[in-house]
Amino acid sequence: MNIFVVNSGSSSIKYQLFRWPTEQPVCSGLVERIGSGQATIRHQVFDPQAPAGTAPTEQLRTLLLPDHEAGLREVVRLLTEQPGGVIQDPGEIAVVGHRVVHGGEAFAATALITEAVKAEIKRLFVLVPLHNPANYLGIEVAERLFTRARQVAVFDTAFHQTMPEYAYRYALPTVLYEEQRIRKYGFHGTSHQFVAAQAAAYLGQPDARLITLHLGNGCSMAAVRGGRSLDTTMGFGPLGGLVMGTRAGDIDPSVLLHLQLQLGYTAEQVSTLLNQQSGMLGLAGSNDMRDIGQALAAGDARAALAYDLYAYRIRQYIGAYTATLNGLDAIVFTAGVGENDALVRARVCENMEFFGLELDEAKNQERTPGLRDLSGPHSRVRILVIPTNEELEIARQCAGLLRGDEVVSC
Repeated sequence: MNIFVVNSGSSSIKYQLFRWPTEQPVCSGLVERIGSGQATIRHQVFDPQAPAGTAPTEQLRTLLLPDHEAGLREVVRLLTEQPGGVIQDPGEIAVVGHRVVHGGEAFAATALITEAVKAEIKRLFVLVPLHNPANYLGIEVAERLFTRARQVAVFDTAFHQTMPEYAYRYALPTVLYEEQRIRKYGFHGTSHQFVAAQAAAYLGQPDARLITLHLGNGCSMAAVRGGRSLDTTMGFGPLGGLVMGTRAGDIDPSVLLHLQLQLGYTAEQVSTLLNQQSGMLGLAGSNDMRDIGQALAAGDARAALAYDLYAYRIRQYIGAYTATLNGLDAIVFTAGVGENDALVRARVCENMEFFGLELDEAKNQERTPGLRDLSGPHSRVRILVIPTNEELEIARQCAGLLRGDEVVSC
């Protein structure tokens, strides 16, 4: 069964094709800068017969792609054109799995896409205007191009629907929850779910108490016990919690009132400030941790403060979530920063002896593929790095849905 996974962004399409039940992708790719005259496609094909470590065959193209449909049509051409094509016809795709950022309370699991499901995704545009519209567009384009395939939605918020009510409710008048559904939803759920399962398998503990740290340009943490999310740092939208690349994370609401009532900021200006001008960019002048790390090494005071604040916020949540879990078996670093920034991992783990964290500094500096255990010899809590694979998790959930593990409709 061919499962084609699509992650449609505002100007990009990330994709992988799986020949299920094989979990190694047949091909993968990234379309970027859609809508510009200099759009690019990086397309990789993997040879299942090649020795381990063999590099995939890669094509890199620059071309005019006015919209997502043009981008996905070009992807279909790469999938089917010979030589090098991996399928003969788009009709060979049995399932198209779509990442959808926000599913609200309607979706606690993966769902077959119907008109009602699409209507619910559209209803949530107002909550994540940069994400759900792009995800929805990917669905509509895929429906036109893969006419025989079943379209499936995998929601980033679904994994966090297991949070207890006291964790997801805000102390606001009840009517705002009952009528407007204002509550914590959480995000990055597909990533948290994937790495939590990998960690539990590695530990041999199905009921493991885990704190998963998805650290990229967007950042979030989750408290996971027995594969269920008990709490997470992002809330009603993706602004809350940790310091991120350009987002402020947790902030006293009085600051927002002061900006508007005393300094004359409009709501749009506050949104721009919190989403695009804050976080590491606001503190250090860049949202790229590699640049900030270089500035730190050169003695830049702003970079030093940014790293301190970034790590401090994470350590605060480790303390809080250890209490939530009533103990801790492992912390898991994942995503671009979590997997690659040794300094961030070291800063997070320092002065955490009370929580049983002891980092092996030599292991922390190594750059090896796959799961890495960075725990020191006396660490009571495992410190793991697990590369996230949201596309594989989406494919797994699509396959599970079709097996009837969790059939959801709206």
